[in-house]
Amino acid sequence: MRSVEEQQARVAAAAVAPRPVRVAIAESQGLMCAEEVVTERPMPGFDQAAIDGYAVRSVDVLSVGDGAGEISLPVMGSIEAGARTPSRLQPRQAARVQTGAPMPTLADAVLPLRWTDGGESRVRILRSVRSGAYVRRTGDDVQPGDVAVRAGTIIGPAQVGLLAAVGRDRVLVHPRPRLSVMCVGGELVDVSRSPGTGQVYDVNSYALAAAGRDAGAEVNRVGIISTDPRELRETVEGQVNRNEIVVIAGAVGGAAAESVRTVLSELGEMEVARIAMHPGSVQGFGQLGRDRVPVFLLPANPVSALVVFEVMVRPLIRLSLGKRQPMRRMVQARTLAPISSVAGRTGYLRGQLMRDQDTGEYLVQALGGAPGASTHLLATLAEANCLVVIPSEVDEVRTGETVDVAFLAQRG
Repeated sequence: MRSVEEQQARVAAAAVAPRPVRVAIAESQGLMCAEEVVTERPMPGFDQAAIDGYAVRSVDVLSVGDGAGEISLPVMGSIEAGARTPSRLQPRQAARVQTGAPMPTLADAVLPLRWTDGGESRVRILRSVRSGAYVRRTGDDVQPGDVAVRAGTIIGPAQVGLLAAVGRDRVLVHPRPRLSVMCVGGELVDVSRSPGTGQVYDVNSYALAAAGRDAGAEVNRVGIISTDPRELRETVEGQVNRNEIVVIAGAVGGAAAESVRTVLSELGEMEVARIAMHPGSVQGFGQLGRDRVPVFLLPANPVSALVVFEVMVRPLIRLSLGKRQPMRRMVQARTLAPISSVAGRTGYLRGQLMRDQDTGEYLVQALGGAPGASTHLLATLAEANCLVVIPSEVDEVRTGETVDVAFLAQRG
């Protein structure tokens, strides 16, 4: 039986990063930048007022507060943000300016409105101001030749804003990996139909597609596919040729799964193995097609399928996105009740993570993890906000002991 870490290493070695593409900056958020974005012009591109007030020569107001008496200056006009006509300030003059307005020639400071009487034709000065105060100088933020966004940076709101600020409307990025999700099983019907005797709804293709989007992939939910050898091969081959990752649920147990694996083996390397984890110990992984695309075979049980996706598929998606840390954030929490696990296998048990308001300590309540409880209850997975990770050498965790907990996506 292979360890979880060994299987994760095999999967990570198969990570395929899509070729970089150029996208509009509005569509780049969350993606990894694939180029060095070098600025061609300074930002800001001109000296501008950083606050509403009066543009002045600082030397003209230095004596305020030094016993020289009241100072007032004539106001030569008003300059609005976006003004395109150059203006010049004469000695012992002031100009009313808006935030972002271009500074008039000779002015080297802005007096905030609160330091004046707000006069329109003539302004009384209440405080002096130093040279450069409340002025954004040309190139204060970025100089020509500076790197605005580096290759390998995950583009967030600040990077989108900076790209816009330096005049870039498109940027080269590593796109989201394309993920195809499909299911096999003669008992499956789509949610648009009513199941007959012996039939169940196709849960996996919907749940796994949602998990793929949550991880950051561009998802194609194929749904239920035929197990006829010729049709199955055509379907899988087509998906392998147009995606970076393929997931097939329901293909690791029973005679039908055996026939699926036989067909897949014609397209490349595929291995079904027992992994030392629960739920979902039996799972498949291989690389198919001319581009050796990673293909996962997941259990038919929805809870097991989602857990295997979380532990094996999600990290691969994150690696393909360029994330330096593909795994979920882990914290330690104190258990509120006993937890039973399977000896010899790492347990990934759904739970509810809480925090003590007084001490800040994390507390966790396992869902379905008590002795004798089922590991296949989908309703409890929907209530979970974490996975409790139990080491393979542990089969019982007592109340009050500390365990590792992986955060799932935040709800609400």
